[in-house]
Amino acid sequence: MRNLKLTIRYDGTDFFGWQTQPGKRTVQETLEAAIAEITREERVRVNCSGRTDSGVHAVGQVANVYSATRLSGETLLKAINAKLPPDVCVREVVEVPQSFCANKDALGKMYRYVIQDGRIQDPFMRKFAWFVRQNLDVEAMSRASRCLVGRHDFRCFETEWPNRLTSVRTITHLSVNRFGEFIWIDVEADGFLYNMVRAIAGSLVQVGRGFWPETQLAEVLESMDRKLAGPTAPPEGLFLMRVTYS
Repeated sequence: MRNLKLTIRYDGTDFFGWQTQPGKRTVQETLEAAIAEITREERVRVNCSGRTDSGVHAVGQVANVYSATRLSGETLLKAINAKLPPDVCVREVVEVPQSFCANKDALGKMYRYVIQDGRIQDPFMRKFAWFVRQNLDVEAMSRASRCLVGRHDFRCFETEWPNRLTSVRTITHLSVNRFGEFIWIDVEADGFLYNMVRAIAGSLVQVGRGFWPETQLAEVLESMDRKLAGPTAPPEGLFLMRVTYS
């Protein structure tokens, strides 16, 4: 058996997330069906770096799959993409050591959350950005976000805590940027909790709207209380950008 590493890109709009669910269209099931059709294997199991939720997109999702196929990576790449629908594609197929696990070996991930602010929503971006009908103060959002960088207990940004062994994570990079009417929040960390980035985005928008003072985010972090944090931002603005390995 060969261990194949896949880099995957998808528009999550019409998927019920990554993980296979009975009666639901998911990225995992769609990808496994395409690979099985090419390799003629009855059991194909694609293991990803981390599940994405319904409506969330990926630019650089990573997964691995064991297969007995003798087809080259380039041939597999072309063949699999020929079987996939237009809202998902495989960008790269490479053979990796048998021990490689896309999930357990991931050292970090970077997510981007995209917001459009202003008076009129861009119809071409409605599936890829959270529309906020108000001009946001990006400088205030950026200053407020600085307290989140570093190693902290982020349970205040976790939905349905506790659902992991620990809610302590290390954010290595967090930035808030603007280009025209679009704002993007980049967050890179050694791991993420359920809805963590969307909760951070929702909290920063509270600052950007002027509903919260810049110091309130630090107070929320210290409180470790999800009820005190901002709303969970909608899924359409969230993108998994890349996964880091050694």
